[in-house]
This record gives sequence, C-alpha cells and structure tokens, in this order.
Amino acid sequence: MAKEKLVYVCEQCGQDSPKWVGKCPSCGAWNSFKQLHVSPSSASNAAPAGISLPATSTVKPLRQVATRPEPRIDTGDTELNRVLGGGIVPGSLILLGGEPGIGKSTLILQTVMRLPLRILYVSGEESEHQLKLRADRLAAGFGTSPDDNLLVLCETSLENIYRQIQESRPQLVIIDSIQTIGSSEAESLPGSMSQVRACAVSLLRFSKTSGIPILLIGHITKDGTLAGPKVLEHIVDTVLQFEGDRQYLYRVLRALKNRFGSTSELGIYEMQQGGLRAVSNPSELLLNKSNEGLSGIAVASTIEGARPFLIETQALVSTAAYGTPQRSATGFDIRRLNMLLAVLEKRVGFKLAQKDVFLNIAGGLRVTDPAIDLSVIVAVLSSNFDTPTTPSTCMAGEIGLSGEVRPVTRIAQRVSEAERLGFQRILIPEMSIKSLQPEHLRIELVPVAKVEDALRYLFQ
Repeated sequence: MAKEKLVYVCEQCGQDSPKWVGKCPSCGAWNSFKQLHVSPSSASNAAPAGISLPATSTVKPLRQVATRPEPRIDTGDTELNRVLGGGIVPGSLILLGGEPGIGKSTLILQTVMRLPLRILYVSGEESEHQLKLRADRLAAGFGTSPDDNLLVLCETSLENIYRQIQESRPQLVIIDSIQTIGSSEAESLPGSMSQVRACAVSLLRFSKTSGIPILLIGHITKDGTLAGPKVLEHIVDTVLQFEGDRQYLYRVLRALKNRFGSTSELGIYEMQQGGLRAVSNPSELLLNKSNEGLSGIAVASTIEGARPFLIETQALVSTAAYGTPQRSATGFDIRRLNMLLAVLEKRVGFKLAQKDVFLNIAGGLRVTDPAIDLSVIVAVLSSNFDTPTTPSTCMAGEIGLSGEVRPVTRIAQRVSEAERLGFQRILIPEMSIKSLQPEHLRIELVPVAKVEDALRYLFQ
C-alpha cells in the first residue's frame, strides 16, 4: 500500500511545500504553514456514497461545446437574488461568511422557509430544538411557517450526511457550518485545515455530479477573513460576506467571488425582532429628515455595485484636548481622510493640524466610493465653521491631490437618485456635465472644478 504523504500548506494562499518554512514565498505570510497528511484515497479522489463519477473527459474544440440556458432557483429574496446574479445555480457550491451573531443562519433559514423546494438543513452547531425556536420566531415575524419539505439534520460526519442525502433526495442542501463537519478520509479534528479542505473538495465533487446546489456557512477570523485555508475560497463557486456593525440595524451582503454573476452588487438588510427585512430603497432609511440647520453634515450620492443611493457624511471638528490631534473615521478609510485634510491645508489654506477630526458614515455602512470625497471635505469645514450647508443639496465628486474635483462614474444614475428623493440641487464635477441634459431634469446641476468653487457656493 502507498504510504501517506506529508506536506505543508499555507493557510493564507494554499501554497504547499515539502518542508516547513517560516515565511510563505507566495503571499509573504509568517508562520502560516501547517502540516497536512495526504492519503492515497483522499476525499478529493473518492466518490461520495451512491454517486457515480462521470466518464473520462475527452478533448474537443470549444466551438463544438453545446450551450444551454442555466435555470436559476429563485430564492424569493430580491437582495439575495441580486448579489447571487439572479438566483442559485443548480450544482453550485456557495460559501457565506460573517462575524458571529451577525445573522448568517437567520438569513439562510428565513430564505429556505419560503422556498417551494425539498431542502435539507444540516446543522453541526445547533440542536433541533434550537432550530425550531428560531424558525418559530421567524414564522411569527414574516407570517410563514416551515412545511414538511424543510428537513433538519444535526450531524457532523460527512459520510452520514451523504447517506441522509441519498434517502431524502433534497433539491438544496444547507451546511451550518463547514468548520464543524469532519470526514473519515482526513485524520484530524473538525475545523482543522485538512478537514475543511477535504470536506470542501468532496462537497464540490458531489454538487457537480449530482446537480444539487450546496450552501455552506463559514466562520471568519478576528481580522475579518474567512476561517480555514485560503484554498477554500478557490474551491467554491461563490463567496458571500455578510457584514455590518451589530450596534446598528443594517446589514450588508457582498459577493467577494461569483462565477455566475457580478461581484459589484450589494444587498442591504434591516435587522428586526422577527428576522431580516430586505431594504429595497436604502436612501430613505439612511437619510435623516430632521438634520436641517445642523453643522457637520453633508449628503453624498454614492453607488455600490449597480445601485445608487444617498448617504449622510457626518464630521466633528474640535480643538485638540491633548497634544496630538486625533483622526478617527467610521465607515471610511482613515488614510484617505488624512489625504483630504492635507489637501484642505495645502491647496485651500485651512489649518486643521491642531484640531481633532472625527468622521462617520451614517447607518453603519462602509463606503469605498471615491465620489464621497467632496462631501467629506464639506462636512469637515461645515463643522469647523459651525455653519450648516445649503438645504436640499447633495454632491458627488472625487478630490485630487491638486484640489481639483475629478469626474466620477455613472453620474446620470447619481443625479436621478437625488432628483427622485426631492433634492433641489447637486454639486457635480465640471467635466461630468457634458454627459447630462440639464433641460430634462427637475434638479439644478452645479458644476464645480475645484474645491474652492464648492466651498464658495455652499458657504457664501
């Protein structure tokens, strides 16, 4: 019999090595190589019980490959469908990650309760009683109750899960979570790198040969990355991340990887007592109607994926109480905030070096769109002068290092969203007005070329 092979695999990038090394030559991570035993009959080569492997593939020209439309499973959730690219593709392997208690299991359970499919929910963390309590709470909040097509299995053995799949014949399988599942093919504890890798490869092979989609729920580490080997993200077809501050009501669903759709889409949910509610119009929830007359607030028109919405940028500038001024940003890159403050001092002449600057994106969202640069600068100066901005005004523009207002993408969608919400004027880059038709709009377009132009208009 062939002996087991001992290799070392990097947890961050999946690079393997015949011996242990301190620093990964691929990704540069330190102390990331872990020992892995590879047996001749590993889970990646063995077929799941009751599943016949396809015949050996043959070489053929690409033009001879037959194409067929891929029907998707409608989840009944508009936000989840948007992020997935239209629904769940049969035979796909989907990984959903997020912080503990953020609502991953709640999102999946409330979704499958509404599906008219035969579903097997495998839980390795909770008992049947705990799942029933959550289902009853969700049923009371959404007015639906699970039927006999939603099957529950509390199991951590991969071989026993395959056996139950054979008997129940589900159309969708949920595994909560992949870190609790173990296979006899890998001689290590569940949750270890070798077990997670072996189980993921076996489940991928099963989903592709059977056509049954599988949705995995995974943990994340303290630095926000998915737990387990980095190869887990390469194995699955789609990687979704459920994020948000638990102190706020809003949750954001993003696609970090999607073989069947775009990774630029975004789904927004509101946490309620009876579960998660999809937010179809985030602009109306993220804007505060009673902020007129308050300083330090500017409204920005941003885009996440293909969805435009308006958010509030809040700033507080005060005299530094200690020797070193503080710079703090919530929902915004702190390095970009420091750059914008340097532009204000160098190009515009405002001295903020001896003042504390605090920045917050209302609603608990994290925004990376550079088009909110202009609103950040306006909010900072509004708080510094204790002067509110012009009412019913929003803005969109990226700030360059020379103090110029640079064009942004999809300006027409940003203007349309501001017009739909009743804003009277919007500040846009001067170069972007060429692609718009102001005579067909009910909102005033204010072109600005430099930061001074915007400040002169708002604080005149």
